[in-house]
Amino acid sequence: MNKASTRSRAWRRVIAGVWIGLLFLENSHARADEPPAPLEAYGRLPTLEDLSLSPDGTELAYVRTVGDQRNLVVHRLSEHRALGAVHVGDAKLRGIGWIDNDHLLLMVSSTSLPPFGFSGPQREWYDLLTFDVSRGKLSGLYMQVSGERTFNVVTGVPMIREVDGASTLFVPGLYVTDQTLPALFKIEIAGGRVRLIARASEPWTQWLVDAAGRIAGEFVYHDQRKTWDLLVRRNDRMSVVASGAAAVDVPLVLGFGPAGDSILVRTVENGVPVWKAVWLKDGSWGPPPVRGEAFMGEILERKSGRIIGGFRDIDGAHYVFFDNELQAHWNAMLRAFPDERVHLLSASDDYSRILVRVFGAKDGYVYAMFDWYSHQTVVLGKVYEDLQAVAEVRPISYPAADGLIIPGYLTLPRGRTAARLPLIVLPHGGPALVDSGDFDWWAQALAAEGYAVLQPNYRGSLVDSRFLAAGFGEWGRKMQTDLSDGVRYLANERLIDPARVCIVGGSYGGYAALAGMALDPGVYRCAVSVAGISDLKRFLQWTDFSAGRGDSHSQRYWDRYMGASGPGDRALQAISPIEHVNAVTGPVLLIHGRDDTVVPYEQSDVMAAALKHAGKSVDLVALKHEDHWLSRSATRLQMLQATVAFLRTNNPPF
Repeated sequence: MNKASTRSRAWRRVIAGVWIGLLFLENSHARADEPPAPLEAYGRLPTLEDLSLSPDGTELAYVRTVGDQRNLVVHRLSEHRALGAVHVGDAKLRGIGWIDNDHLLLMVSSTSLPPFGFSGPQREWYDLLTFDVSRGKLSGLYMQVSGERTFNVVTGVPMIREVDGASTLFVPGLYVTDQTLPALFKIEIAGGRVRLIARASEPWTQWLVDAAGRIAGEFVYHDQRKTWDLLVRRNDRMSVVASGAAAVDVPLVLGFGPAGDSILVRTVENGVPVWKAVWLKDGSWGPPPVRGEAFMGEILERKSGRIIGGFRDIDGAHYVFFDNELQAHWNAMLRAFPDERVHLLSASDDYSRILVRVFGAKDGYVYAMFDWYSHQTVVLGKVYEDLQAVAEVRPISYPAADGLIIPGYLTLPRGRTAARLPLIVLPHGGPALVDSGDFDWWAQALAAEGYAVLQPNYRGSLVDSRFLAAGFGEWGRKMQTDLSDGVRYLANERLIDPARVCIVGGSYGGYAALAGMALDPGVYRCAVSVAGISDLKRFLQWTDFSAGRGDSHSQRYWDRYMGASGPGDRALQAISPIEHVNAVTGPVLLIHGRDDTVVPYEQSDVMAAALKHAGKSVDLVALKHEDHWLSRSATRLQMLQATVAFLRTNNPPF
């Protein structure tokens, strides 16, 4: 029997093991005749989360969620049983990944004030856990070193390295002197030994650790001076090789080049992001190993921090690998999912097995795995177990009033003719984010209720650098009218009924919902603002408090979008919804998490009071123990139920 045939038979055994082990034996293909799923199917957290392949590709880890309770499970792909499982509980799990073939790393977070003895505002604090697969043991990792004042928190992405044959983590954290500053910790997985190996003198400091476990690069931003320095290891000491000035567009250190002999840095030149390489041997600048693509993100090699490719995520994820063989692996996998959106989640170290998330009309919203040797692909299971079918997501574009073409997506309710539909405008948060037409549980839930859902990438969205810059100074101005221009376009196309339009959004989208009622009256019947900003002056004052001073990088970032110069700028009055409550003619629903550390709860509280004082129809729903990201099932479902009940009353879908 030849090798290819042996591999094919082995892979068939793998497929059987995965399907039996995960207990998702039903057909996962979307069916056109499936009835709409109940609201709970969208409001709860995903049934399956954080699927990840072991470095050797023989084991699969995943989190199965019921309500807010999570269980971490590890399967060996060739067997019909779990190797290990542990109850994670209701911790806010932010991600899992493999350290080596026997250890998993989990990142969790909680919202609280700083630990006793330290000062500062309430914020989201991150911690690390490890799961020993062979022992079935879940343990905490603690960044505490004898003789040092350190926080037991994580402030960045841990770097996994194999040092002298041993699995080692390098974790960004904090230490305290007369102020709290970044530090880098080295943690040996086998013995649990923790060392503090670097201390920063500036709050914005980033380190890069090479494959041998040495600090090879350091980036420092001096916020008050608005300058930066890049240091690399030369002659066994850190030396400055590049410096510059940046008030807002601070360079970003991405990782090592694919050969490990350079550091790749993203800078902004004439408003356009550019990747550059800094050679470790002499600190000189050189061209990056890319093929002209404007990547939105990079693909990192697990054990070295080397960048082996990049991706864009507009109109579907486009992955580019620098190595031709890895690109061939990816291209072969894509052939199994024509005309569907495919996102890379995890892979074995040699990319012989690739784990992806797929969204499309054929497969719905599922996880799948591809094997290079057999060229076989298996669907592992649904992201949402109770979701049988998905609504169509149609790309659209339309001209704004000034002629700028606004791209976006229209999600259409299943089983209804696309004509004179009730519409929900659902602008994304950020604002420097982007809707890509991928699965969106909020848009899908509203479409299942009978609404068309418009998700416009208004100017200022991360479509590309020039489109992003078109939003500078347009907060509440053209960024807002880009939304209502979309309503008028859909009305002219007879796709929607212009008399049945409401606006719903979270974060910046929540601001846009309030601004739609207060600054652009006559377009929307009602509005739902989830964690939205209502009072820009108050928000910037809070930003200054959180940063410990004015004229911080965060304030300069917001000023650029708002066209202002700090919280005292009178220009903010014209674009603050709270200053224009008398113009509101329709009902408003405010929803906000009590534990929000991004947009404080008071933003909804003061807006509710102002609307009530003006005699307007308003309700405020407070989500207990919920953060900015709707991280818990119970409160996420509460938000969705309150939103749908409000829309049914004020903008009936039928």
